[in-house]
Amino acid sequence: MSPGLGAARFAIEVLDHTNKVVSVIAYTTFATAVGSCGIAWNDSGVVGLQLPEATEAATRRRLVRRHPEARPCHPTPAIQDVIDAVVALLAGERREMSGVALDMSVVPEFNRRVYEAARRIPAGSTSTYGAIAVELGDRALARDVGEALGHNPFPIVVPCHRVVAADGRLGGFSANGGVATKRKLLLIEGAPSVPPSLFD
Repeated sequence: MSPGLGAARFAIEVLDHTNKVVSVIAYTTFATAVGSCGIAWNDSGVVGLQLPEATEAATRRRLVRRHPEARPCHPTPAIQDVIDAVVALLAGERREMSGVALDMSVVPEFNRRVYEAARRIPAGSTSTYGAIAVELGDRALARDVGEALGHNPFPIVVPCHRVVAADGRLGGFSANGGVATKRKLLLIEGAPSVPPSLFD
């Protein structure tokens, strides 16, 4: 992990109408091997990551729709380290991103626990909804785990694509392209036993 990934200083700062310095959410888009991604951040860390839509403009629109107060900005050094790690991972390199600072202040407590569990799954590996539910204390929570991952605002950094169904099916995926995108991400990472698509 690059030492900058957990750095505290992320955001741009502006003066409000009283000349008080305030932090704002900033965002940028960046090219990867699978298309243009987007990232939004504030002074606490990453607040959102957007997987590719059909075009860079569509990715940007989707990101801004989720963070309407965000302003376009050049990445800070700490955010550039995160971007570099995402780009490398999507190019097939093994990168560890469990130390990336995330702002989960508006994330429900249960979802936060799910995301923390998912972050412990290394690249090239998978876990199951049921296994994470057991880790959280109750196997009956498997469906809730799936719902939490479906609302993951930090895909790739919180690798929800590495969580699959116990029967070997990939399960759902809320990003553009759905399960096909999930399958592509797992293949890029070299995960074992990725089920073939209907077109293989």
